[in-house]
Amino acid sequence: MLDRVALGCGNFGGIGSAPELFGQGESDEEAFAVMDAAWELGIGWFDTADAYGGGRSERAIGKWIAATGNRPRITTKTYNPMDAGEDSGLAPDRVRRQIKTSLERLGVERVDFYLAHAPDEEVPFAETARVFEELVGGGLVGAWGVSNFGAAELCDALESGLPVLVQNSYSLLDRGDEAEVLPLCAEHGIAYQAFSPLGGGWLTGKYRRGTPLPAGSRMTLRPEPYRHLENDAVYDALEAFERKASDLGASPAGIALAWLLSRSPGIAVVIGPRKPRHLVPLREALELEFSAQARDDLAALFPA
Repeated sequence: MLDRVALGCGNFGGIGSAPELFGQGESDEEAFAVMDAAWELGIGWFDTADAYGGGRSERAIGKWIAATGNRPRITTKTYNPMDAGEDSGLAPDRVRRQIKTSLERLGVERVDFYLAHAPDEEVPFAETARVFEELVGGGLVGAWGVSNFGAAELCDALESGLPVLVQNSYSLLDRGDEAEVLPLCAEHGIAYQAFSPLGGGWLTGKYRRGTPLPAGSRMTLRPEPYRHLENDAVYDALEAFERKASDLGASPAGIALAWLLSRSPGIAVVIGPRKPRHLVPLREALELEFSAQARDDLAALFPA
């Protein structure tokens, strides 16, 4: 199995955790095709969250496990800032309730990794860490971690326990974690997993200067996290990046994934293909390896 690659299942039954898009994204049939292809390639780690598709993502994975008998490692996450009342976000009672519903949807007795999906300013993280440790002790969770945590939030988590995994956005277009978060992970022996390794599709060649946005793309469905990329400096960098990829005989997406996977110490990645054919760049990436200088040269193409 490809230990450093996880299948991102955020588009199963929705587009991430956006309530207005619940019921869109991949149908169960389409999700099954993606999971089948990923499993055949050797991806045995599936990533989801209770908020993805309003629970539809976890349910699709559970149906696939029941139908195939395959048992991937599973990461799921919890936190919904739109909950009201005292029992919301990362409050202990809500976490206890949410892990039970996640396990029911997934059809498993235990998830391998359980993450706080985002910081909760209303709940001291020490309370959340205690309930995470409780779930580990009870056998419902293998280990816990955090997602979308900056350096300050990660330091706060470290005062309350030791997360085993940090899952944050990281790509050639989003290297903010290099300054503090990645060094903290290295110092404390925390695994790091990069989601959105293709920058929401921007590193695939999908979005070009002066051309209409592709129908059904993330920029037409949920563009807010990527609006800041719509500028000439980024388009200039992407065009240079495409030329570099062509020189190397690979797709831009393959190069972007290889840039991450060739790092040492290793960084794991979460890839979210919408169709089985979208796994082709990963096959390319697995055949490429860059030196530190080559990685630096690629990074230098993009504005800091």
